[in-house]
Amino acid sequence: MAPSPRARRLRRLAGGGALVALVTAGLALTVTSAQAATVFTADFESGSTSGWSKSGGTWSVVADGSQTLRQSNAGSENARELAGEAGWTDYAVSAKVKPLSFGSGGFVGLLARAKSSTTFYRLALLPGQAQLQAVNSGSVTVLGSSSRTVSTGTWYSLSLSVTGSTITGSVDGATVGTGTSSVSGSGRIGLQTGSASAGFDDVAVTTGGGGTPSPTGPTTPPPSSPTPTTPTPTTPPPTTPPPTTSDVLYVAPNGSASAAGTQASPTTLVSAITRVAAGGTIYLRGGNYAFSQTVTIAPGNNGTASARKKLSAYPGETPVLNFSAMVEDPANRGLAVNGSFWHVSGIIVERAGDNGIFVGGSNNILERTITRFNRDTGLQLSRIASDTPNSQWPANNLILSAESHDNADSDGEDADGFAAKLTVGSGNVFRYAVSHNNIDDGWDLYTKTDTGPIGVVTIEDSLAYNNGTLSNGGQAGNGDRNGYKLGGEDIKVNHIVRRSIAFRNGKHGFTYNSNPGAMTISNNISIDNTERNFNFDAGTSVFRNNVSCRSGSGTNDRIIGDADSSNQFWSGTNGSRCAALSGALAWSFASDGRLAVTLGGRPVTP
Repeated sequence: MAPSPRARRLRRLAGGGALVALVTAGLALTVTSAQAATVFTADFESGSTSGWSKSGGTWSVVADGSQTLRQSNAGSENARELAGEAGWTDYAVSAKVKPLSFGSGGFVGLLARAKSSTTFYRLALLPGQAQLQAVNSGSVTVLGSSSRTVSTGTWYSLSLSVTGSTITGSVDGATVGTGTSSVSGSGRIGLQTGSASAGFDDVAVTTGGGGTPSPTGPTTPPPSSPTPTTPTPTTPPPTTPPPTTSDVLYVAPNGSASAAGTQASPTTLVSAITRVAAGGTIYLRGGNYAFSQTVTIAPGNNGTASARKKLSAYPGETPVLNFSAMVEDPANRGLAVNGSFWHVSGIIVERAGDNGIFVGGSNNILERTITRFNRDTGLQLSRIASDTPNSQWPANNLILSAESHDNADSDGEDADGFAAKLTVGSGNVFRYAVSHNNIDDGWDLYTKTDTGPIGVVTIEDSLAYNNGTLSNGGQAGNGDRNGYKLGGEDIKVNHIVRRSIAFRNGKHGFTYNSNPGAMTISNNISIDNTERNFNFDAGTSVFRNNVSCRSGSGTNDRIIGDADSSNQFWSGTNGSRCAALSGALAWSFASDGRLAVTLGGRPVTP
């Protein structure tokens, strides 16, 4: 069966906050983000330009490898598509841009702080050069420029950053110019052509503050519990450009493997991975990185507990590792983290032929990653090879403030959001993670007889919703469609799931899946899942302070184990604790990485 069409979600800033908007079957969803985060993406895979406003030109979504937005009227002197809000202030906008034709005086460009149709900042591609411009009532001031070959039919990665009065633009990771201007203090983003035709794709906005307030989140830390071998997350990447030192390597989409790895002479990701020292950092500049083979951090390429190796998005920019050239095959993973003591943060991995991110090493932190549109589980932990001994199965990894969505294999049966299954060691933790709209399960902790029990996995302060249905409504194949699937083949593993939410998944919210162990299931909320909100048909698990709610009729929960009166399970009617648990779902990652969830605008604290 051919893969179902997949639609990436469209994020937008609205109402003075950083909001992501999504409409799924039966669910209107808004998602709030915070500083140093991607707050808007549009790749037009759904064929829709909802959220964009057009002026001039002939715009349509067309296939060009993937779905792209094209302006095809080269005779139009001023064609624009704008998105966002007039109140946006400090942010960076990036996009892939492909000039298709240039007329006399023609250009194609990316806009920021578009205050009106004639006042904005623009990063423009012209024949033979790129220019950073301030446009005030139609009058153009060049803030910076660089000579370069600009070929029609070629994709370029453009990034335009506005912070206070400082404006910076880059093409393929190389700076075009930096200047100061007071032309516009706030405004929308835009795509523009003038006497030219062009294609646009992979638009993204990141924000570090300005007019975007921090979302409301928990005011006190959640209860702690012993996780002695769990890695401690470090602080988020800095919000100002880091210094160039011998411990820092810079990577850009147009980097060269033999380059020095400085900002002026960036190297490639594959090269940097082999060169970075323990305690060093690889900064990925924003843009699209096209790969046809797995990018591997090899076993033995390790940091240390006190000096991790870091692979991070450059502050304010969004690197996208795109593996769309791969065919669907178990060997075709995207990024394989098989080393240990690495900290990977701020990157998007998409369209791999198998897992987006595969973790075979130990003691790693994967923070604020997004895995999407991959053809197996978005982010999976498992052993590196079939002969890897149990003692070397991946252990003590922390998945922190990560998102995984719209992962789907061709038979619709195996692609989860997150998985720690089959062959993982102890101490692996998912914290503040969000899994949604994957064709199979949100989380999969499957075990099988020939490899035996896996280590205990902890899932805490996390969210699973709409799994079993892609963002475009597709439901192909035989996926299980659970929120949290916690076992397999009658093998006992005492997993821990706490302070987590299952919302409108296609089968069960939380399910033992033939794990008869003594799991700890506490302080969780499960709402309107298609079959049971809680499904535990065997075992000696302990259930405390769980809540199950429905907006209508549904299958009664089934619980075998130690469940006392602190729980409120569904047995045909809602209890008093369901009164505030209704309405549209919204979630946010705060600046410290914590996950905050609301229903109908009211905070939800499991």
